[in-house]
Amino acid sequence: MSLDIARLVAFTGISATELQISVASSNISNADTKGYTQKTANQVADVTGGIGTGVSITGISSNVDKLLLKSLIGANSDLGAADSTNSYLNQLQQLFGSASTSGTSTTGTSLANSLASLETALSALASSPSSVSLQSAVVSALDDFASQLRSASSGVQTLRSNSDKDIASSVKSVNNDLQQIADLNVEIRKMAASGQSTADLEDERNTALQDLSSYMNVGYYTASNGDLQVYTSSGRALVDSSAHTLSYTASANVSSATSYAAGGFSGITVDGVDVTSQITSGKIGALITLRDDTLPAVQSQLDQLATQLKSALNGITNGASAVPAPNSLTGSASVSSTMAFSASGTVRIAVADQSGNLVSYQDLDLSSYATVGDLVTALNGISGVSASIDSSGHLSISATSSSNGVAISDMTSAVGGSGFSDYFGMNDLVTGTGAANFAVSSGILSGASGLPTGTLDSSTSLTAGSQVLTAGSATVINQLYDKLTGSTTFSSAGGLSATTGSFADYAASIVANVASKASQAASAYTAKSTAQSSYASSLLSQSGVNIDEETARLSSLQNKYAAASQLISVINSMFSSLLTAVQST
Repeated sequence: MSLDIARLVAFTGISATELQISVASSNISNADTKGYTQKTANQVADVTGGIGTGVSITGISSNVDKLLLKSLIGANSDLGAADSTNSYLNQLQQLFGSASTSGTSTTGTSLANSLASLETALSALASSPSSVSLQSAVVSALDDFASQLRSASSGVQTLRSNSDKDIASSVKSVNNDLQQIADLNVEIRKMAASGQSTADLEDERNTALQDLSSYMNVGYYTASNGDLQVYTSSGRALVDSSAHTLSYTASANVSSATSYAAGGFSGITVDGVDVTSQITSGKIGALITLRDDTLPAVQSQLDQLATQLKSALNGITNGASAVPAPNSLTGSASVSSTMAFSASGTVRIAVADQSGNLVSYQDLDLSSYATVGDLVTALNGISGVSASIDSSGHLSISATSSSNGVAISDMTSAVGGSGFSDYFGMNDLVTGTGAANFAVSSGILSGASGLPTGTLDSSTSLTAGSQVLTAGSATVINQLYDKLTGSTTFSSAGGLSATTGSFADYAASIVANVASKASQAASAYTAKSTAQSSYASSLLSQSGVNIDEETARLSSLQNKYAAASQLISVINSMFSSLLTAVQST
């Protein structure tokens, strides 16, 4: 080997070693940098004419297991979904409180506990039906339950609204990641074209891809030009030659009637195409499921409880009367004077004074009236009674004297499968169309009307001046208590199977169902977190920086550098000796 070749070998060795030392130092410095992978300077031998002429560095690369990275991407999506689900269901469980209705205990904060308190108040009133304070306690207990039911419904809708806002926020994060990937694609192409290392940029791109996958499930591959292509589950491009960002606007107002299917929530779109159904995992996927399925299911259970309870309570109080009778009764059913009226049997309308003594009455044969207007005319024909359809479309029956009241006995009346009072909604104890607006009737709550605990005398004939309303009977109170505690059939709703039991039992099943879902979500989160951590650790072990190894490598490279430097010094001495010898001859 000539001295020129030997010196070339030494110089290329120093140059390669310098670069390798720089790479090792960078590895050590970035060991704790998120997403950074171990870099390697790829060294090859240079051979000219069959003779080794040194070494050269062909590039700097990182060795990332692509299958392991793909597994981590999928695990990130699963964990993102599990995290959101666990967070929201934990909030839902806190909203519903805990049930404790065993025995006579009414401690706790759940709907079942509130119903148990109402049962206790009714039981106490049954022993003394005319007690004003005990009647007030029943109204208070019912109002507490109504307030809690409305609060639970409102809380569910607030969670739906929050999930919708979180979707909008997550879409912004997704768009940032998509744009970053697209921008890095451009930089990587430029760097590769100029022969520079793209390893660090690829790390940044993989980090953006991992973050993106935590928000939504995506597919991806690396194109022949080095670009990372990203797409939805159905193949719609999110990143190709450019970023195709998502578009979404959160709903300004969310109620139980708001739904994606009905257009209450807008779709998540890409280039004008709705891709909502394609996002099935990640944080956004879970938020969509929570907003459109999980939380509405709970709302439907609350609505079932509210409507069933309203029907049960009003079905009893519609046939009862406060004592003294209220001056005016206004129904809750929407009617009009021209509405066809098909009914049979007899209803009794009576006017009574403050002591419950009869002023006047009349029994009406309901089969005689073809329209609601005909009925109103007949009601106005009763002495001391004034009737009309109010501006809201409700039947109103009043005593013409402010010192008297109106009472109704359904007798044998049958209208649409109900008695007269129940059909028109007279003497409703509670109002509302569902859990969101379930409330104690305003007149009863304000004290303007008393709790309907009495019944109008249904004897064949009544005598003016005789007592026809009494407050001392526990009949209505016992009916209310029995209806609350007895067996009621509940239809399947929101994942709860059809069942038969008391209202407190059904309320407890709602709470238990929420608790079960929250527990399952917590377990799923733990499992997904463990799986994601396992993949992340495996990838870090495979491609991350081991400081001990890099430190040892750095020490070895420094020794190689010193050896190459010493070789150059020896070769220079040999050149000097040769030159001296030639000059002396």
